[in-house]
Parts: sequence; structure tokens; C-alpha cells
Amino acid sequence: MVSNPVHGLPFLPGTSFKDSTKTAFHRSQTLGYRNGYAIVRRPTVGIGGDRLQFNQLSQAELDELASKAPVLTYGQPKQAPPADFIPAHVAFDKKVLKFDAYFQEDVPMSTEEQYRIRQVNIYYYLEDDSMSVIEPVVENSGIPQGKLIKRQRLAKNDRGDHYHWKDLNRGINITIYGKTFRVVDCDQFTQVFLESQGIELNPPEKMALDPYTELRKQPLRKYVTPSDFDQLKQFLTFDKQVLRFYAIWDDTDSMYGECRTYIIHYYLMDDTVEIREVHERNDGRDPFPLLMNRQRMPKVLVENAKNFPQCVLEISDQEVLEWYTAKDFIVGKSLTVLGRTFFIYDCDPFTRRYYKEKFGITDLPRIDVNKQEPPPVKQELPPYNGFGLVEDSAQNCFALIPKAPKKDVIKMLVNDNKVLRYLAALESPIPEDKDRRFVFSYFLATDMISIFEPPVRNSGIIGGKYLGRTKVVKPYSTVDNPIYYGPSDFFIGAVIEVFGHRFIILDTDEYVLKYMESNAAQYSPEALASVQKHVRKLEAPASESERYAGMQCW
Repeated sequence: MVSNPVHGLPFLPGTSFKDSTKTAFHRSQTLGYRNGYAIVRRPTVGIGGDRLQFNQLSQAELDELASKAPVLTYGQPKQAPPADFIPAHVAFDKKVLKFDAYFQEDVPMSTEEQYRIRQVNIYYYLEDDSMSVIEPVVENSGIPQGKLIKRQRLAKNDRGDHYHWKDLNRGINITIYGKTFRVVDCDQFTQVFLESQGIELNPPEKMALDPYTELRKQPLRKYVTPSDFDQLKQFLTFDKQVLRFYAIWDDTDSMYGECRTYIIHYYLMDDTVEIREVHERNDGRDPFPLLMNRQRMPKVLVENAKNFPQCVLEISDQEVLEWYTAKDFIVGKSLTVLGRTFFIYDCDPFTRRYYKEKFGITDLPRIDVNKQEPPPVKQELPPYNGFGLVEDSAQNCFALIPKAPKKDVIKMLVNDNKVLRYLAALESPIPEDKDRRFVFSYFLATDMISIFEPPVRNSGIIGGKYLGRTKVVKPYSTVDNPIYYGPSDFFIGAVIEVFGHRFIILDTDEYVLKYMESNAAQYSPEALASVQKHVRKLEAPASESERYAGMQCW
């Protein structure tokens, strides 16, 4: 029942009147939406749309009033009584965190297992921050189990810190007394407690299982249902029937490897294989007839048989998933046997007939495996380094111990002691070098040149041997194919460049003229005419001073 008091009258019985015209008595809406989010609005009107008479406070003001402490208006303020103190041994009494973990233990003196997985429970007591490690006892395990580490505070590092419940989590490793434990999971109470303290737990992991324990859980005997294949019938049907294949083993990729031929025999009576070597005359090898004795060849092994000592023990049916059969031997395909890859390139007529009748394979042509010899590699000499002659340097590439280059013995015998001499002047911009004269000696036996400078008194230049016997390379010739100076390059007026120095031929002796006339085919007409003209000029009458000067030059 709603009544509206009249202004100025006390709120007493009889002073309030009902509004008989009011027909709406609904409550105002306090839930609204803004930008797609629901918000709460404080009502400003009551039931029926009547204006609320008290002051409307905001949410911030209400929160401030709720947190405001009363203040005395007189007297000294009194401190609030302290909260009740609850000690840790009372608050955390009988509250224990439990973690599931495991550690790996090496087993050095066993042939059946290399390591052992031991599952433990780690307990953390909240009342005094102590820990203990307990391994559940397994019946007939033969291992001392139970309490591995008694209840105590465990050291975390060398600085004296101890493990706290904040250091524990799932999916971590903790080291206790040199032994590493892998924490994989925890119980429900531990999970709720750590999450209430603001610790984000890692996802749980699966507990590792001991491989030896799981192996012992398997049944001891495995019964194999016998097959319907009759081995006796195969033995009687295919007795003395052998498939012969011709194969090669190409080992040229390895050091000192070669390509060798073999004969592979496949016995149809018991599906065994043997590999025989093919020896040639004077091949330098011991005449061993067999590379592999007659035996069954495994094609696919089980995973556990990879470390099986095959070199000592025979492989049984339990270690092999699939054996080699006759359909695995096809001409034109490779076959890997005992780590060697054989390529089958031919077979005998009986084998071709068997494959045609048994498998319907008619196309088994012989494959040519003869390798063509590669073209000879062209030997190229390294670039000339400039020391000595090119022929001498090239001998280091022909043999490990270099030898002197071969000489033309006939040429040396014919031209022995034959020397062509020329008088030359040095072409130089230096004034002191204009009067210098040099004697070129060309040795026909070895095509070598020597240069001698006659000493001149009071010239300030020490004469003597200017260049020893050596071959002189012409300018603008390549280093790999040098062209040396020959007898045809020396004539009157010729310019000879010797290691960067230019010389001009001025005169020759009479023997040079005779040699040029007897070997006119080697010289050009201009060169022969220049020497003849110079000799006729010298034969003309000359003064005593010119003759004396000529004698001084020679």
C-alpha cells in the first residue's frame, strides 16, 4: 500500500492520503546496456513512479563510506585489538603436499637392463617446511625400498637455502643429495593449495615406466601357429634347381675401391643364397671361391634386432620379419646384401625361363656395365713464377724429383764452340751511358747469350761480366709460351731488349758474316745486306786513329 504524505503535515496516522487515480505500481528498471555491456543503474523512483526522498549516492561514495573508520570526537583514539595469532604448527597441522616423481638409476653389472626407473612420492609438510621421499614397496622387487630420505629440511644449494613449497611444481627436476628427481604430478589438495597461493601449475606428465619391469610383464612363451607351407614338397620339387645371376659391386666411390664382378646363386629348394667371386687371370687376388656362404638372407629385421650380435650368433625367425625370395632378384635392379650393393645385370637361360613361367616376366635383357674410359685429362702447367728458365720450372711438375731438361745433343755436337759476337751500345737517356759499349756472345749450341762490358780507364764505370749465359726472352711474348732470341734477330741496327734494357747492334766480327752467308735461309735479306755493307765499309782504307779506336773497342 503506497501513500503520499502531504507537505507540511507530520507523518502520522490519518495525515497521509491515498492517490486513488494511480494505476501503475511497477518497479523502475535498474539494468541497462551501454556499448553492448550490461551496467547497473541506481533507481531514482520507487514503486509506482514516486520520487525517492533520500539522497542518491554513487558507487564510489558507497565504497568510501564502507572503508571509512569511525573517528572519536573526544578523547584519545584507541588502537584496534590485534588479530588472533595462529601459529604455523596449528594453522598447517596435518596439511601435507604430495608429489609423484621418479628418478633413473644406472645398472652397470647387468646384461638384461642398463638403467632402472624408480617411482617415489615426495611429501612436503607445511607446518615446518620439512620434506621426505618415500618409495612405495613392491613385492619381490629385490631392492631395499620404503623411506629413502627421512623427514627433514632439504638443502637447495650450497648457500644454505632450503626447499620451499614455492619451489615445487609439476614438470620440473629437483636435485636432492646429488640425485635428480623428475616431478610429474601432484594430488588434488596440493593442486588446490598451490593455485590458491597464485602459483600456476605446469600440465601433468606421464609417469615413466621401468623397461625391465614391463618386459617381465609380457608372457614368457609365444606360440606361433604353423603355416600351411610344406617345406618337404618344396625340397622335392625344386631340388637341384638354382637361379644364377651375374652382378657387379661398384666400390669406386671409396678410397682404393674398384668394380668387381660376382655370381649370385639362389637355391629354390630352401630359399638360400650364396655369392661367388669371379677371378680373372693375374688379377692379384687370393683365389677365395666364396664371398658369402650359402644361407638365408634377411630382408627386414625387427626393431629390437638392430643391436643383435649378428657376427657371433645366427639370426633366427624371431629377429626377422621378411626374408629375401626369388622375386627380389630382378635383372636391372640393385640388391643390398650385408651392407654391399650389388647390381644384377644378367642371368642364365634357366633363370629367364623360370621368371617367365612363375612371375610372367619376359623382358630380362642383358645390361652393358662396361664403363667407358674417361677422356685423358689435359695436363696444364702452372703459371711461370719468373725464376730460372721455363723448362727448368716445368720439370717440377713432371716428376717428384726434378731432372734437368733434355738437350738437343745433335745440335750441341754440330755447333760446339761456335759463338757469334756483336758489338752493341746501350740505349739510355743518361749521358754517361752513351759511350758505353758491350760485347754480345751468342752460343749456337745452347742458344744462350752472355754480355761483357770492356773496361774503360777513367770512365767511372766498372766493366766486366754484365750478364752470364742465359736465354733471353723477346718482349711481348707470353709467359707460358716464351720466345727466345735467335741468330736471325742479331744484325746491324737491330734492337735487343734484355730484361728491360735496350741495346743497339753496332758491329760484328767476320765469323758472323761467314755464318750468315752459309745459313742465309735463317736471315732476312735486309739483315744479311746490313752486315755485308758494314763489313765492306770497314775494309775500305781508314786512318790510323779509326783503326786504333776499333782495336780499343774489341
